[in-house]
Amino acid sequence: MGFTLEGPVLEGAFVRLEPLGHHHAAGLADAAEEQRDSYGFTWVPRREEVPAYVDTQLGRAADGRLAPYVQVDAATGRTVGATSFWEPRPWPSGEGLCAIEVGFTWLAASAQGTGINTEAKYLLFRHAFETWGVARVDLKTDSRNARSRAAIESVGATFEGVLRNSARSWAPGEDGRLRDSAVFSIITEEWPARRAALEHRLAALHERRTAATAPGRA
Repeated sequence: MGFTLEGPVLEGAFVRLEPLGHHHAAGLADAAEEQRDSYGFTWVPRREEVPAYVDTQLGRAADGRLAPYVQVDAATGRTVGATSFWEPRPWPSGEGLCAIEVGFTWLAASAQGTGINTEAKYLLFRHAFETWGVARVDLKTDSRNARSRAAIESVGATFEGVLRNSARSWAPGEDGRLRDSAVFSIITEEWPARRAALEHRLAALHERRTAATAPGRA
């Protein structure tokens, strides 16, 4: 494929997405050890697993299959999770990038519901559509993961269906079993409207955060 999968730094008001490196391991370990109740269908490494996790992701990056990021809280500089571009697919000509998946995403409990996930998706989508010129961005999750499905739908992705027995299950007690994956996407024709909606939502979140931290507010 005439395309090299490399993700640059992507920065917004809530989150900075930095290409994963070994120097992020300590911050990822701290983020992963916060309350873990929301990880029932998602594999998130334990502290002692983080060095191997980083090595694995960087190995996938070296193979051209993954562009891994850490999610950094823009206000505090604290590492709060990870995400990635994944599974690049070329145009039929073999040149350029036709489609990409956004996956391997998790956030520390303290970062959930703060606007970080919304802005991270916006930054990834914008780069994929407007810099790489893709025709679609995919997102997948365990079909039973209602929380994840709602989060994906909230950033404007369209539910396309369920792929049965399509991927490894990460649910507790299901080692060696397969999961059904709910598939979502955004395509080129939808992106302008999705971009506008996400920008409107992020502007409202930023306004609320600014008001909440204004001097003199009780």
